[in-house]
Amino acid sequence: MSAVTESKINKKRWTDAEFMALSHDGHRYELVNGELIDMGSSGALHSNIAIILSSALFAVVNEQKLGALFDSSTAFKMKNGNRRSPDISFFAKERLQGMTQLPTGFLDGAPDLIVEVLSPGNTVAEIHDKLVEYFENSTRLAWVIHPSENYVLVYRSAQESDRLLKSMDALDGEDVIPEFMLPVANLFPTTAF
Repeated sequence: MSAVTESKINKKRWTDAEFMALSHDGHRYELVNGELIDMGSSGALHSNIAIILSSALFAVVNEQKLGALFDSSTAFKMKNGNRRSPDISFFAKERLQGMTQLPTGFLDGAPDLIVEVLSPGNTVAEIHDKLVEYFENSTRLAWVIHPSENYVLVYRSAQESDRLLKSMDALDGEDVIPEFMLPVANLFPTTAF
């Protein structure tokens, strides 16, 4: 695709149906300030961490019937029209009241919990912008996982992280996912299978 054609595609006004249809081309996208952003593919380490954490979260969320978990293929509609897709996200059941089933389209607002697993291409500014947007749209808790450094930053607002968790610490669901607790070391397994 030429740069001119790609630029025109990125600048167009996307309907929900058009944006959702993009998922069939094998890529993941976010819609940010009217521009289509290709999120690329995640590597093995990134995906493994997401699966480990998703599995642990699902066990607690499902058992306690706390709400719904989503993977990175799910976009959420922000107040400003952006569509954001955290690596892992959780919507509390209180925010899903009145629904008999989840929509085939987007949920409005940011999830109660968002998880971003950093990729080598992520920038500090990009992650900061996402956190600001998530918290402006109802996020209550955010975990930013740094795979190559084996730590997790915990946010209760976008201004600055509340805690830095290392391998000897535990990730806590706090009041967002009560009773969830996972040793941070569990997120970073070795390859000695």
